[in-house]
Amino acid sequence: MQVLLTGHAGLLISSGSTSVLCDPWFDPAYLGSWYPFPDNAGVDADRLRSPSYLYISHLHRDHFDPDFLARGVDKKTTVLLPEFPLGELRAALEGLGFTRFVQTADGVPVELDGIRAAICVAASPSDGPMGDSVLAVDDGTCRLLDQNDCHPRDPAALGVLGPYDLHLLQYSGAIWYPMVYRMDAAAKAREARSKRERQVARALGYIRSVGAAHVVPFAGPPAFLDPELFGLNDLTGDPESIFPDQVEFLREMAAAGVGNGLLAYSGSEITLTPGRVEVDHAVEPEEIWPDKEAYLLDYQERRKAQTEAGRPEPALAAGRDGDELAAALAAWWEPLLAGAPTLRRALGGRLVLDAGAYGVVLDPGEGTLRRWRGESWEHWFGFAPEVLWSLVERHVTDWVNDTLLSCRFEADRVGGYNEAVFSFLKCLEPERMAFLEQTLAAAEREAERGGESDAEGGEGCGAGGGAGREDTFVCGEWIVQRRCPHLGADLSRFGELHGHVLTCALHGRRFDLRTGACLNGREPPLRTRRAPQQTEEQCRDRPGRTETGGLP
Repeated sequence: MQVLLTGHAGLLISSGSTSVLCDPWFDPAYLGSWYPFPDNAGVDADRLRSPSYLYISHLHRDHFDPDFLARGVDKKTTVLLPEFPLGELRAALEGLGFTRFVQTADGVPVELDGIRAAICVAASPSDGPMGDSVLAVDDGTCRLLDQNDCHPRDPAALGVLGPYDLHLLQYSGAIWYPMVYRMDAAAKAREARSKRERQVARALGYIRSVGAAHVVPFAGPPAFLDPELFGLNDLTGDPESIFPDQVEFLREMAAAGVGNGLLAYSGSEITLTPGRVEVDHAVEPEEIWPDKEAYLLDYQERRKAQTEAGRPEPALAAGRDGDELAAALAAWWEPLLAGAPTLRRALGGRLVLDAGAYGVVLDPGEGTLRRWRGESWEHWFGFAPEVLWSLVERHVTDWVNDTLLSCRFEADRVGGYNEAVFSFLKCLEPERMAFLEQTLAAAEREAERGGESDAEGGEGCGAGGGAGREDTFVCGEWIVQRRCPHLGADLSRFGELHGHVLTCALHGRRFDLRTGACLNGREPPLRTRRAPQQTEEQCRDRPGRTETGGLP
C-alpha cells in the first residue's frame, strides 16, 4: 500500500490499480485565513486527477475544496459517500459534476476493486457541518485508518477493519477559542494552555485505543498567512498556542510513551508492507524546521494576493445601517426560529451581532431580531461591518464553516459555553434547522427521562446520545455515568479526573462528581454515586492512569 500525503488531511491511497483520493485541499479557506501547512503547491496534481474513488470526510472547507475538485479531479471518479443524515455532501458533489456514487452504511465494509473500505460517521449537529466521518482501508496486506479530524464518541468502533498498520489523526486545534474572546491576557493564556492539553490528551486517547503499529499526526495545524493572524502560528512550541505542529505532537507522543510516531506531511509518501514502513519526503524537514517563522514568511509572500482576495471588501458596508441589517436578518432568521422552540430555549439569553457603529440583537425568548440599543446579552459577537454584510449578501447558511473558523471576529459571553449558539449559526436554512431542532428535542426528552436513549439499536461508529442507566464505570471513589451528557463521549476513555472534577477531553466539559453538576456549560447533571470501598487488590486490577488522573 502506498500513501501520498497531499497536504493537511489529504491522502492518495494506492494499492495495485485501485486508488482512493481523500480530502484534497489546496485553495485558501475561511475568508483567506487558512492554508495547508506545510505548503502543498509542489504536490503533483496530475497524480490526483483520476483516482478510482474519491472520499470527502465532511464539508468543512479544509476538507471539501470545491475549486480544486472542479478543476483537478475527473468527474467520472466514483465517490464514496458517508451515511450522513442529510444529503448535503452528495448534492455539493453533484453540483460540481460528479455522477457516480457508492452510498456506504455506517461501519459496514464494502468491497472495492481489490480493497475493502469502511466509513464510520459522527452525525450530530456539532460534528463538522452536520456530520464528519472516518475511513478505514484494507488491501489484504496492510490496513490504514484515516481518522482525519473526526472525533467519534466511541473509539472502540474505529476497529472495524483493524488492527491497523497506520493511523492518521488530528492532534492540533481547529477552532477560534480562546483567541478571539475578550478576556485578560492571563485568563486567555490559561484557557489556551488548557485547550492545548485537552486536545493532546484526546489524540493520545485515540492512539491508545486504536493501537496501530504506526501513527502519523496530520489534519492540522493550518498556516495563518494574513499578517493580522500570523501570530496564531505556533513558531516555538509555545504551550499557550492551540496550534502545535507535527514535530511538537511527536514530542508529546514520545513524552507520554504512546504510539510509534512518524513525521509525514505535504508531499511525503509512505510505503506499507507487512511488518515494515518507509517514508520518503518531497521536501526535507530541514527546509521547514527549525526556522519555521522564515518558512512561513516566505509562504506568506507567495500567497499574498490570495489572502487579500479572501477578505470581504469594506465597500460592502458603505452607507448601510443597523435598521437595514436588522430587517435583513429578521426576514431570514425569524421564520427559522418560529419552528424551533427547543432551540430557542437552548439558546438562553440574548445574542448580539455588533458591527461597531451599529448592531443587531437576537432575543430567543421572543424569537425576534431588532436593532441593538445596548440591551444586556449572554453572547456577543463583534464583526467588521463588511464581514457581517458579506454573510448577509451571500446568504451564508453556515457561519461557522464560512467565517467563525477564520478567526476574523471577536466574542464574549456571560457564563459557560453554550453549544446551541454555534449549532444555530451553522443551521441557518430550513433542512438543517429542522434536523437541529429534532436532535435537541430528543436530547431534552432523554434528559427528562434520566438518560435513557431515544435511539433504536446500537450507536454505530459515531452517534452521540445517552446510554442506559446501568452503563457506568468506576472513577476514583465514584461510580459514574459512562456517557458524557454533552455529546455522548465515553468518559471511561476520555475522562480525566483531578480531585473531584472529571473533565471530558473530547469537548472539555467539567463535572463535579460530588453533585454531578456541569461546571462550564449547560449540560444535564452527570449521574454519580459513591463507589463501595475497594480493596487494594481490586484497585490495582482496575485499569486507569492514576498519576495524571486520566482514565483509559
